[in-house]
Amino acid sequence: MMIYLSAIESPEEKIKFEELYDKYRGFMLRIASHILRGEQDAEDAVHNAFLSLAKNMKLVPELDSLKLRGFLYIVTENKAIDILRERKRRELEDSLDEGHPLYAPLDDEEQDLAWCISQMPPRYQEVILLKYSHGYTTREIASILGISFGAASKLDQRAKARLKELCEKEGLL
Repeated sequence: MMIYLSAIESPEEKIKFEELYDKYRGFMLRIASHILRGEQDAEDAVHNAFLSLAKNMKLVPELDSLKLRGFLYIVTENKAIDILRERKRRELEDSLDEGHPLYAPLDDEEQDLAWCISQMPPRYQEVILLKYSHGYTTREIASILGISFGAASKLDQRAKARLKELCEKEGLL
């Protein structure tokens, strides 16, 4: 508790924070546990949420307001999603460190397609390979790359369009 309180300046906000912590910690823990499916990760998400709240107490709605539960839900959910993103990044890095390349071995007839993919910008290559070679969903790719779902979807769309253009140019389509 002292860590959180040290980030708060005014005595009124410290009192408000202590009440907030006592009253809503369980609520926030249930949200994080539902998203993360692990007690330790859920604790970390709630801790990160409280740190964020302590640094921004001026933005926290009044304790008995209807907005507060929704506000806390969103803050906790975002911190839990941050942990999921970090977990996905670590899994990908570990996979690459263990010698599992992003690129799958290609048959002879796939060489032309591989050449077209190699001519694409690196970000497009990542999206194409993560989605179509490794089977990640757009939502998972967004998490791995640390971008929004909408940005990942648009990136996938642009990568496919660029690949189609290159394949047509090479006479593959």
